[in-house]
Amino acid sequence: MRRRAADFRRPVRRRVPDVLWWALFSVVVLLFIYVLSKGNQVESRPALSKVKISLLRNFRHDRIMEGLNITEEMLSAYSVARQLNDQISLAKAFVVIAKESSNLQFAWELSAQIRNSKILLSKAATRRAPLTTMESERAIHDMALLLYQAQQLHYDSATMIMRLKAKIQTLEEQSSSVSEKSSKYGQIAAEEVPKSLYCLGVRLTTEWFRNLKLQKKLKDKRKVEMKLKDNNLYHFCVFSDNIIATSVVVNSTAINSKNPHMVVFHLVTDEINYAAMRAWFAMNDFRGVTVEVQKFEDFSWLNASYVPVLKQLQDAKIQNYYFSGSNDDGKTPIKFRNPKYLSMLNHLRFYIPEVFPALKKVVFLDDDVVVQKDLSPLFSIDLNGHVNGAVETCMETFHRYHKYLNYSHPLIRTHFDPDACGWAFGMNVFDLVEWRKRNVTGIYHYWQEKNIDRTLWKLGTLPPGLLTFYGFTKPLDPLWHVLGFGYTTVDPQLVEKGAVLHFNGNAKPWLKIVIEKYKPIWEKYVDYSHALLQQCNFH
Repeated sequence: MRRRAADFRRPVRRRVPDVLWWALFSVVVLLFIYVLSKGNQVESRPALSKVKISLLRNFRHDRIMEGLNITEEMLSAYSVARQLNDQISLAKAFVVIAKESSNLQFAWELSAQIRNSKILLSKAATRRAPLTTMESERAIHDMALLLYQAQQLHYDSATMIMRLKAKIQTLEEQSSSVSEKSSKYGQIAAEEVPKSLYCLGVRLTTEWFRNLKLQKKLKDKRKVEMKLKDNNLYHFCVFSDNIIATSVVVNSTAINSKNPHMVVFHLVTDEINYAAMRAWFAMNDFRGVTVEVQKFEDFSWLNASYVPVLKQLQDAKIQNYYFSGSNDDGKTPIKFRNPKYLSMLNHLRFYIPEVFPALKKVVFLDDDVVVQKDLSPLFSIDLNGHVNGAVETCMETFHRYHKYLNYSHPLIRTHFDPDACGWAFGMNVFDLVEWRKRNVTGIYHYWQEKNIDRTLWKLGTLPPGLLTFYGFTKPLDPLWHVLGFGYTTVDPQLVEKGAVLHFNGNAKPWLKIVIEKYKPIWEKYVDYSHALLQQCNFH
């Protein structure tokens, strides 16, 4: 049986279709075109970037030229103006050194040549044309001669540095000395009694003993006796020997009170100012406010056996420390040696329950405050068992306990947290019921006895207050008591919103060293038209 021809044929491979070949060829062509286009872009980018860089450089160049106030001519290697400016700068330094060396003739010659060079530069700037070598040659030559002469006088950089260092050290010593003197004189000025205030006291005392009607006016006020013990009223106390300052406290409280007939002021002064204080508050009316005036010498319980401060006053060393200032070669700053810190008027704040035995709650005010809001809401504040309601002052680290007390002493270190928050005297709400219950005055006596050698604290009544009322103080809203008017700048918002503004510091409002912008706050409550104030030249 014969096979078919097809069976004897050799198998043939299938060829790739033509379409596939054409597609491959197209891809190759596209790739070639893409590579060519990329090459053109790479070549064009440097050209573009060079243009941009050039523009940026020109822009920066113009800005620098404008900021430094220089011209193209000054940037030139052959610039005469730049050479003159360089000489002037160096000559100015040599003028200072020459003066320090007491070579005033040479300093004058340098200064004269500096003026000549500046005149040349000024003329060139006016005509808007660069200086020529010919017109500036003489000035450059003369200045160069002086500069070389300065070098011969050893006015070189090393000498200048040494002299300037010595000058800086001298200035620092002078500054320190002036600062110390300023502090001393400021303290002395703060302690002075202005002539006008002294005059007022004398005239009022004379008026009190001369005018029997004033004395009778006080005696006839029987209703006052009932008000002084009525715990439904608003009781304030001020301990002061300053008549006009106390008057401002009472007047500002009365004017801003919603119910002045419910306000009672208890004033305590000393024997010297007692008659004057009584005369002033008898002859002036403060919108119906009740005013009581006492003198601390009448308090029978106030004696050396009970009060540590009075006991200390009898000690010869204490008297020498506060009144002579000669036992430590002036090492202790003058502010720590102020005798007012031993004044009973300053320490009576720790005896308020004894001064006012019938009262349950009192607001204590310093005599250097101004009241500009109604203070009656203070009497409705719940102190939650605390004795003292006060505004805290520890927004800054300076007003923490460790800044007031000596924490190297074991008694302080053991009993008190150094980071505890300080607070301020000047406007305090005292719960006298809790005070008596906790024997707070006894705690004060304990710490005063421990500080007989002044090793626990040095200054004032605040440190013993911080110890005495430790754990017994409730923080109040800061707007109730704004401090700093006697030594610093106060936030205007606090000035406007504050209830009690405190002139703590040396710059009291009745002194010449007052901060002028705060003086009107206090003067607003002084009646300068009063006959006695005019006679005593109050202004």
